[in-house]
Amino acid sequence: MEETSASVPAQAQLSAEHRELLDQVLDKWSLQVLDKLCERPRRFNELRRAIPVVTQKSLTATLRRLERNGMIERDIVNSRPIAVEYRISALGKTLQDLIDALLRWASVTMPDVQHARERFDR
Repeated sequence: MEETSASVPAQAQLSAEHRELLDQVLDKWSLQVLDKLCERPRRFNELRRAIPVVTQKSLTATLRRLERNGMIERDIVNSRPIAVEYRISALGKTLQDLIDALLRWASVTMPDVQHARERFDR
């Protein structure tokens, strides 16, 4: 069977395009934003309160990057004052199982990683 552009290759190659996408959707702020938006849609300031260590500048850049990549959607809320609400997109939801798997892996392997770090630092 020939591979088409819509099919998934048996062995994916890590191209520059793949690295760029993964860098943009799996960085520390993106993971936290996606996690919060998987719970429910949120306004900008709600996200800032939910992730208190992120700066306004970093959060703005993260939201723009995630929106550009189709992971989240930005909706204008017709209220007074007019507000913007962010929500996870259908494409963004496809990341949830992958992120959960990575978090499970990190939890399971953390003792081994800590041991390796201690051994290296000695």
